[in-house]
Amino acid sequence: MIKDAVKKVPSPFYRWSVLVLVSLAMFGNYYIYDSIAPIADMLKTTLGFSDVDIGSLYSIYSFAAVFILLISGPIIDRIGVKASIMIFGTLTSIAALVTALSSEYYVMLAGRLLLGFGAEPLIVAITTALAKWFKGKELGFAFGINLTIARLGSFAADWSPTWGKSFYNNWSDPLYVAFIIGLTCIAGGLIYWFMESYAERNYELGEASETDKFVFSDMFNFGKSFWYIVILCVTFYSAVFPFRTFAIKFYMEAHGASRELAGQLNSALIFASMIATPLFGLLADKIGKRASMMMFGSVLILPVYLMLVYSGITLYVPIIMLGIAFSLIPAIMWPSVAYLVKQNRLGTAYSIMTLIQQIGVFTFNYLLGWSNDISGASAENPGGYAMGMWILSILGIIGFVFAYLLRREEKGPNGHGLEIGMK
Repeated sequence: MIKDAVKKVPSPFYRWSVLVLVSLAMFGNYYIYDSIAPIADMLKTTLGFSDVDIGSLYSIYSFAAVFILLISGPIIDRIGVKASIMIFGTLTSIAALVTALSSEYYVMLAGRLLLGFGAEPLIVAITTALAKWFKGKELGFAFGINLTIARLGSFAADWSPTWGKSFYNNWSDPLYVAFIIGLTCIAGGLIYWFMESYAERNYELGEASETDKFVFSDMFNFGKSFWYIVILCVTFYSAVFPFRTFAIKFYMEAHGASRELAGQLNSALIFASMIATPLFGLLADKIGKRASMMMFGSVLILPVYLMLVYSGITLYVPIIMLGIAFSLIPAIMWPSVAYLVKQNRLGTAYSIMTLIQQIGVFTFNYLLGWSNDISGASAENPGGYAMGMWILSILGIIGFVFAYLLRREEKGPNGHGLEIGMK
């Protein structure tokens, strides 16, 4: 009895091992999500898919995510993080297999729908579990490591035409590779199950954090600055992620890039975010100027998409500009919400941002595919991509307007301290 009363806390090595190993599930999750983009042109030429069909393979994921995010929090709280990671990790891996099994469009669509139902709650479950193992200053760094490993999955998918060139002789082999890599979702879940079970018997563990809950009535208590950030969030992500859906195909058809180079160019955003996002976060903590920095990031996006279709400048210039914006805005936008919303309403605030973001990504993946189809975008007609780039540029303009309104609000008497740094 005395022995049970003096359980030790897990060693740092054990805790950080848990973090790295459970993050394998995030790696596989992100790889599966981004596995369609490198074969987008094959789906069109070999299977006869339209760009709307290709965009819908991403839109259906967001459609599922909107619904599952509304109920995943209570599910995870009820069955626990161990079971949740295992169940949703298995669902994510099965979704990858379903997507690869058939050339029938609706079978692939069903696979991607299933992916949305598995992958998003898996992310919530893993981030919830981390609070059992890390506290205080360690927690932010742990989240950063977790996200970095996850983004390595996207990076690996973009580079797969390079390191897995032999698989790209047809459309299906890369998807089977995604399924095999996606088995890390199950492996990560199993490893976490055993490591937490062992720790529960032998160590004193913290409580898992509560999952973010959506409370409808809280929506009416948020101020203007919060809603400005929400609109900036949806315009920003709707401009970036649908672009990534078609970027490899665009670089190949509009700029004559090889599949390998196109994938590497697409990975630049992910690589930049892995390196620069934490640095921009530290900079914002030190100097403040959060609204001003988000406005600067919005300015960077404004010319990027039109430069890609109208200027003869090297691709590296607009890609670097987009990479800086993709690192800068999220690094400041998400933490800024904590300045604007009371602690007990943060769950609702983040849920609203995530849900509206997914609705935007759903809409613009489809819309970008539609604009490519109606304009006849192809290797023979690279100018057909211009309409889609104008749509993305308009999103950039809207984002800039609301970044400006946010800065004006925060510089005024009703500011919340976004412009204030360390004292």
